[in-house]
Amino acid sequence: MNEIIGITKKLKIIIILSILLFIGLASGLFLMYGPVPTFREWLITTAMTTMNHQYLATWFYSDETITEVMDKHKVIEVAEITNPELIQIPSTIVVDMQKENSVMVYASEYERQILQRDPEHPDYKIIDIKGSGYSGYLAVIYDPSRISVVTTKNLGKSGQYLVNMAKDNDAIVAINGGGFDDPNYSSNGSTPIGTTIVNGEIKTSYGYYSSTGGIVGFTYDNKLVLGKMSAQEAIDMGVRDAVTFGPFLIVNGKSSFVRGNGGWGEAPRTAIGQRQDGIVLLLVIDGRTLTRPGADMGDLTEIMENYGAYNAANLDGGTSSAMIVNNVLINDPVDGSGAHRTRPIATGFIFK
Repeated sequence: MNEIIGITKKLKIIIILSILLFIGLASGLFLMYGPVPTFREWLITTAMTTMNHQYLATWFYSDETITEVMDKHKVIEVAEITNPELIQIPSTIVVDMQKENSVMVYASEYERQILQRDPEHPDYKIIDIKGSGYSGYLAVIYDPSRISVVTTKNLGKSGQYLVNMAKDNDAIVAINGGGFDDPNYSSNGSTPIGTTIVNGEIKTSYGYYSSTGGIVGFTYDNKLVLGKMSAQEAIDMGVRDAVTFGPFLIVNGKSSFVRGNGGWGEAPRTAIGQRQDGIVLLLVIDGRTLTRPGADMGDLTEIMENYGAYNAANLDGGTSSAMIVNNVLINDPVDGSGAHRTRPIATGFIFK
């Protein structure tokens, strides 16, 4: 009798588990192939912009489906090159020094955050950024002349962690820069894609960059320039420091049109921008967790618009996204396996 009862209980457990498995599979199939495209489009756009998890899309969907979804989610960039004459950098950035009994009136809360200086380190400021599904940091740099590009010290051989780049170059603040050659998604971050310029010298140049974005760099008069151009064209334009990546988010005060989520899904992000008054914005967004998947191109554009960027571009994201302040990694990078760590990279922007 006891044996029969025991067998009956086991059968009940097996039946319950089978039902739960069936419900789970049915729910998954409904999400992936059902009439509501939200989950399907999120999965495809997010997977296709990762370095080593594109199989999450290619395993389950045809090339035609992936192409159709990606076409619905894209960034249509402003077809212009930055006009440096539209950026007017004053000899001294006017900010609120928070003097006792002083009363300042700001155009918005975002302007207050930018212009109200932090007395602990008056030459820069770190602002916490929070949104729906993401969080991160915005570094406000008041003197653009102190921003430059750095590369791994073993250029062409191996990448370098951003924290070590920052230490080697006496950086106060650092963020990761452009993309790098990553065959089979397993490189060591040694070789930047496109053009890299450091202090007026062309460090790398791999022909004309045909993807979204292009040159992202500063001229000798410390203005952020965005444009689809060759290395020599950048030099002729007076660019002193630059990397290559994109897409461009804002050019000459005009925002790109972000269709859907922009085709890049939600992920950790890095971006750079400059206001018309010369103040530079360095943005890093965390992601890849259950409650914090990350930001899409629309989110990045909105953040940059809110804080007054006149020119802004997306930089390399994912596991590369990192911000160093005084030799400490302040954000929380997560790699494709879910581990909380960053990776060696090829280039970065630093504030000295």
